[in-house]
Amino acid sequence: MANKNLNAAKTAKKDEFYTQMTDIERELQHYWPHFRDKVVLCNCDDPYESNFFKYFALRFNQLGLKKLICTCYNGSPVQGNELMIDFGDFSDEPKKVAHKVVITEVKDLNGDGAVDLSDVQYLLQNDKNVISILKTGDFRDPECIELLKEADIVVTNPPFSLFREYISQLMKYEKKFIVMGRMSALHYSEIFPLFTQNKLWCGFNFNFSAVYKAPYENTLESNRKFVRSKGLNPDDNYIKVPAICWYTNLDISKRHETLDLVCKYSPEEFPHYNNFDAIDVGKVQDIPYDYEGVMGVPDTILGQFNPDQFEIIGLGSGTLGQSIGVGGIPKEHKRLMKGHSAAGDLYYMKNGLPKVPYSRILIRNKKPRTI
Repeated sequence: MANKNLNAAKTAKKDEFYTQMTDIERELQHYWPHFRDKVVLCNCDDPYESNFFKYFALRFNQLGLKKLICTCYNGSPVQGNELMIDFGDFSDEPKKVAHKVVITEVKDLNGDGAVDLSDVQYLLQNDKNVISILKTGDFRDPECIELLKEADIVVTNPPFSLFREYISQLMKYEKKFIVMGRMSALHYSEIFPLFTQNKLWCGFNFNFSAVYKAPYENTLESNRKFVRSKGLNPDDNYIKVPAICWYTNLDISKRHETLDLVCKYSPEEFPHYNNFDAIDVGKVQDIPYDYEGVMGVPDTILGQFNPDQFEIIGLGSGTLGQSIGVGGIPKEHKRLMKGHSAAGDLYYMKNGLPKVPYSRILIRNKKPRTI
């Protein structure tokens, strides 16, 4: 177990990215009422580099926060020097030390009439009660779990390689959260059932490309071009990461927006699967308003999902597909298939050939219309 955790920690350091302030602002502007009188924890964030910390520290009074806690683990490769302070007699370099910052108030300490980053820096450098050393800073460590228990809302960008474990921990301790992750995490066997149980959903910004500060060099020219288009220098280790979305369990207005359906069902337009009692819908915008049965739709439905309008039945691929009864593919059809297919994958026949659509989520319309 110790070796497993060590290897996981090494992998986490390779995919520890720092999020741009613009991406944080664009999402969190929708959650302000949730933060009042709450303890916010950013438990994958170096307070001296993380834009999550800066976002909440600079808006501490506006949001009406009760407390802000940020933690960072030993040897984080993207810790920077922007707000570096001296850790006194501690033998290791400051930027390699696991630590936490706890803030309960932010004042205009330099007397310039406004609370800004210089006030936060002054607070960190002069109030010895604000900062303290941690053993490891790993979110799974007992001392970090105690901080998690204290928190009302967790907001961060956890290491993608530890996303399953990270979300499982939040669920175990019944915490509210707003976190970033890859779209591919939707397909994890530990994650997708949370969608079907209405314990997890997507935030406002869905399936977008983000620019992160990474611990390694950006050498891919197409990636570097995208970074430059955002006004950043790829030589400073900024990278593009596609297919990102926000995950949350806080109730948001977007969840209650009704998707406007304009297409009428016809068997010619919507083929029926051969191995599951459902029809295939190629685009979310084409979901028929009058169909009462189960439909397979693209993943992008989760960016517009309204639990009052639709019910999620399951995921139509792999082991999750098998778990809801998606049948196998007969040998005579499998021989005709192009590309890879797995047990539990949905398929239908088109022009005499079997077709496996890309990644379908099975849903049912709770309120089908007849006209």
